[in-house]
Amino acid sequence: MKFSQWCAFAALLAAGVLLWNLRGILIELFGSVVLAVALSSLVSSLEQRLGLRRWQALPLALVIVLLVLTAIVALLIPPFVEQFGELVQQVPRAASALLRLTSSGLGRISQMVHGQPQLPLPDGWLQSLTSGSDWQWSAGVGRLLGLAGNLGGGLLQLVFVVAVAVMLTAQPEGYRGVAIQLVPSTLRRRLGDVLDLCGEALSSWMVGVLISSLCVGVLAFIGLSLLGVKLTLANALLAGLLNIIPNVGPTLGTIFPMSVALLENPWKPLLVLVLYVVIQNLESYVITPSVMHHQLKLLPGLTLAAQVVFTVVFGPLGLLLALPLAVCLQVIIRELLVHDLFDRWTGSPAP
Repeated sequence: MKFSQWCAFAALLAAGVLLWNLRGILIELFGSVVLAVALSSLVSSLEQRLGLRRWQALPLALVIVLLVLTAIVALLIPPFVEQFGELVQQVPRAASALLRLTSSGLGRISQMVHGQPQLPLPDGWLQSLTSGSDWQWSAGVGRLLGLAGNLGGGLLQLVFVVAVAVMLTAQPEGYRGVAIQLVPSTLRRRLGDVLDLCGEALSSWMVGVLISSLCVGVLAFIGLSLLGVKLTLANALLAGLLNIIPNVGPTLGTIFPMSVALLENPWKPLLVLVLYVVIQNLESYVITPSVMHHQLKLLPGLTLAAQVVFTVVFGPLGLLLALPLAVCLQVIIRELLVHDLFDRWTGSPAP
């Protein structure tokens, strides 16, 4: 290799190392882009319907978003927090009841096989694990400090993401032009088309996820009400919110309602599990295809692989943004790699 080629290889390697070290900031910037796309859709709608300019529609859109968030906090958060706190308190009791039920079943099996029943678990065993006062104080202080640090870091990240999203929404064409100028002039028009397609795909994804999560929350509320499971509002809100994270979110959403149902009837958790399986099948095969039948076509296996890869690379935020990242990568691969490279690749004619 020539000296210039070695220099180019070293520069490419240095750029890769730099991007890897900045992956946390890059995923936050992508989150800002996703939020800016959602906010830009609202701003464009206000511009078209009310005949406003962008500098007028943007503050109005921010006021609408703040009013909607305030209404949600005022109407839903107080009962949700109350029910969620009670729900968290019920989880250890549910775990204790489940282990007692398991121990009883194992004792019966042992008695049938060996003729000697297994000794049951003593009462209060779960509380005895954390009975030490010194351990409680040290663990409590450590948890409070860790929680405060996580909340502070998360709040700073949220402020950064929101601020960048508002700036991008204020001048989308300017930032789009800066991104396009980073590539050679022969590729700028094509890159602009790809960016527009990515924006359309993200808009379609957000609308589809909003409608899908709303339907899942309503179906969960109706189903849990019919089954007579307590804390219905908290469980329904969790089901709708966790539906944003495919594959992993719905699985986590079944833990809390099954825990509450276990305290009422040993067989009711099975009914709750069947209910959530039915809801997720309706969401996967009826609701989502009806909403996004011509915008997005993501295979479940690729979605799961994207979640694993992006979580390992970017952390928890990568798990939350795995699907929009997969949507954009699908557009980029389809347009730049398949259409522009593979479809135009002409080899020697076959004999």
